[in-house]
Amino acid sequence: MCIAYTTAMNTPRTPDSVFHEIAQIQRMDRGTLSILRQGPSGPYYNHQCYENGRNVSRYVPADQVAVLREDLQSFRRFEQLVAEYSQLLVEQTRAQRQAGTKKKPAPNSSWPKTRKSNRS
Repeated sequence: MCIAYTTAMNTPRTPDSVFHEIAQIQRMDRGTLSILRQGPSGPYYNHQCYENGRNVSRYVPADQVAVLREDLQSFRRFEQLVAEYSQLLVEQTRAQRQAGTKKKPAPNSSWPKTRKSNRS
């Protein structure tokens, strides 16, 4: 099962479009896949990842390697999309804030007015 990630080159990206693409990811796993050694019937694979602050290592049967590779790629894509989403949201927020400050009239003075005393 291969998930195709395509985007139109001229379509501007929005946080909503990136969020929609994130929601399309149905499977993922984190970590790395390594070859432990070569055996008589082919390589032996190892999947390593951090769980609960510890490095966990698992043997991966040869028939599950292709699926695990796709799951690891999906996680890398997820991380890229989350970074893009946060960047777009920050840019949008800053633009909205900037537009909001342009509408407010500038005060005459930055110091608050003080009331003069009537005492003589």
